[in-house]
Amino acid sequence: MRRKQDSRPKHRAYSPHGETSGAPSTRQQPLPHNPAAPIGAVYLKTPTRSPVIYRKRIDRVEQAKPGDLVAVYAGDNELLGYGLFNPRSEIGVRIVRHGQALPDEAFWDAKLRSAVALRRDLLRLDETTNAYRVIHAESDGFPGLVVDRIGDVLSAEAYNLGMYQRADDVLARLGPLCGTTQTLFRASPQFLSQEGSDPPPVGSAGLPSEVTIQEFGTRFRVRFEGGHKTGFFCDQRDNRRRLAELCRDRTVLDLCCYTGGFAVQAKRLGGAADVIGVDLDEAPLELARENANLNQVRVRFVAADAFNYMRDMLQGGRRFDVVVLDPPKLVRSRLEVEEGIRKHLDLNRLAMQLVAPGGLMLTCCCSGLISEAEFLKLVLTAARQSGELVEAATAERGARHAPRPVQVLARSGAAPDHPVAAAFPETEYLHAVWLRMER
Repeated sequence: MRRKQDSRPKHRAYSPHGETSGAPSTRQQPLPHNPAAPIGAVYLKTPTRSPVIYRKRIDRVEQAKPGDLVAVYAGDNELLGYGLFNPRSEIGVRIVRHGQALPDEAFWDAKLRSAVALRRDLLRLDETTNAYRVIHAESDGFPGLVVDRIGDVLSAEAYNLGMYQRADDVLARLGPLCGTTQTLFRASPQFLSQEGSDPPPVGSAGLPSEVTIQEFGTRFRVRFEGGHKTGFFCDQRDNRRRLAELCRDRTVLDLCCYTGGFAVQAKRLGGAADVIGVDLDEAPLELARENANLNQVRVRFVAADAFNYMRDMLQGGRRFDVVVLDPPKLVRSRLEVEEGIRKHLDLNRLAMQLVAPGGLMLTCCCSGLISEAEFLKLVLTAARQSGELVEAATAERGARHAPRPVQVLARSGAAPDHPVAAAFPETEYLHAVWLRMER
């Protein structure tokens, strides 16, 4: 069959790895591409429908700079769609629209309206909280960009250069739809190593240093400077309420508690008898104490390494009716998967030994590179090993019992304002397993 004549102008071609001198520009640019302006092109070795295209799949590139919107071709003539390009990143192109239609202003505005409608019209989140995710990256059609509503502030975190360059315009269009007036956007902690630059956070004029939000009537202070991600972990909102419902008159240990979300809700919503929150970082702990005071509840917060604290508790024979283990992200690249799984295993093995007979444990993983199946497998492995350790300790005291049985009560994930993209399952990053230690 005769190949169609390519009518597109030919441009200077260069290696898919791109230029190496200097950092790529982080200058802000409009979200929609000007249809009258030229557009670069990326040619793939083989066709794909994946929303992410790794550098090794790229054959050649024509007239494109880091961060540019490019047309993506299979072979010489088959236009697959359009995406954001960065030759310095392992993911060379992130697709924003499949097909031949250019992602214009109407396309982007429709994406924004759809994202807001999910949270405000379908989920009706404004009735229970003023802190929730508005844009969840690929799931809402904005690859590598997350935006949370934190009170009157839209707080964004960009994971790729192209979306960072367009974040200001995204937030400007999003604000009127959400009824917010202030904005903040920053690059992810791995932006330099993965995207080739290290831009500073950018806040709107009049951006407050902190805000107070509410979640099911419980108030939390959120400080933006030095905070993790967008400032508050909205993804655990429903898990916090669910756990609180199981804490009445019980002792609770919240490990890696950050600013006290689970701990404060266990006391205020749940009516727990005694709550201890543990975190290594003193700065979020100070905010956790403020959050407890803000809600007039008594929670003891301890600055300590989780491993050391758990060992001390075990040595002293302390047990808790409810244990929450919600560590920070332990896997940030595929090279860290094996080590991250080992850390999760060690943490869970220790934490399970602290659960009193008949008690509850909620264990979480927010590393998207560990699948739900892998996390459940390591949790069950930790349960078996912790049971063997408990059995060994019992045997030393002259008693003999069967291995400690464990029940998996439920599995959950992020709240529904963090939807999962069917074409990109990596957007399902948070895994939570609910366990009962029978005796």
